[in-house]
Amino acid sequence: MSAVATPAPRARTRGALGWIALIAGLALVSLIGGLFVYGGYAQRGILDPESAGPDGTRAVVRVLEQQGVTVSIARDRADAERALDAGDATLVVPDAPMLSDDGLRDLSGRARHVVLIDPRTRSLDVLLNGSSLGGFAPDVAVDAACEVPAAANAGRARIGSLFVPGDDVRACFGSDGGYGLITIARDGRTITAVDGLATLTNSTLPLDGNAALALGVLGQSERLVWYVPSPADADPGTAPPTLSDLTPPWVTPAIVLLLLSALVAAVWRGRRFGPLVTERLPVTVRATETTEGRARLYTASGDAGHALDELRRAARGRIGRLLGLAARTSPGDTADAVAERLGADRARVRGILVDDRPATDRDLVAAADRLRDLEASVRAAVRTEGTLR
Repeated sequence: MSAVATPAPRARTRGALGWIALIAGLALVSLIGGLFVYGGYAQRGILDPESAGPDGTRAVVRVLEQQGVTVSIARDRADAERALDAGDATLVVPDAPMLSDDGLRDLSGRARHVVLIDPRTRSLDVLLNGSSLGGFAPDVAVDAACEVPAAANAGRARIGSLFVPGDDVRACFGSDGGYGLITIARDGRTITAVDGLATLTNSTLPLDGNAALALGVLGQSERLVWYVPSPADADPGTAPPTLSDLTPPWVTPAIVLLLLSALVAAVWRGRRFGPLVTERLPVTVRATETTEGRARLYTASGDAGHALDELRRAARGRIGRLLGLAARTSPGDTADAVAERLGADRARVRGILVDDRPATDRDLVAAADRLRDLEASVRAAVRTEGTLR
């Protein structure tokens, strides 16, 4: 009768652990990939009203709330429109390149006051009668030199970007032919542009009159809507093409097929670990035989110097341990320590342990005898000192 072989329990356990490790590794890779793909959207960016970083603006939001201003943060266009439709409010608008000119006019038209905190030439041209960017001001405080209440109350402030005002646009904080703040009033509404990075961020708000300027510009109403643009806010038909729109339709199925093929190949060709097997060596060689073999090789080559170096290396190691020397002590230092312990001539001891070079086998035997005698002397000296103590 023949017995059917069954896998050992330990082998089955190892196989199950291997599959568990593979699944856990794939899950970890997927998690890390998801964090890289979506983590950027969760981070708070520059001029974000909830960011406590140096380039965030949470500090000015907290100060406004302490002054009685209700601050609403809208992270897409629909939320901003709903907040503005609830009543008169000041709208804060950073750079929003995804909005068309009409979309920008429509959103700003719902607010009582509009503050552009990171304006570009397009938004300045659309909302401020042809105004444009005009370079950068030095990193020093600039006098307001105008009658706009928010700027006049601040007195001096850091302004950053400069603007060239259009028709009927009032300007403040002049520097190098441009202005750090421009504003236009129309039918009880105001539209103001200022460089938020130089004035409103957590790191720049305490400088000079920046805080007073920020409160004067942003606190014009009891309600403030801080709009944070989203890529999905683009008008229909104006959104830029995505990667999937630019690639042929067969690319995605091909990538999926390649990934599945790689997974199947990994499972097919993966190593299956079984129980450990003890392998018996074909022969056991005694240490004395290997030593004699090396000695015969040295004899055949006629390299007496190399043979003596091996003897010296072993002797220096044993002598170093007897004298309590470090393992990395140099041969010269070892020779000096032996000469000092034995009260012998340093040159003679150094010749035995380091310098003497045998020319013949007879010289090699004599050098080996001197090396053996020196080691015996050190051993006797150490033993004698130990007995005396």
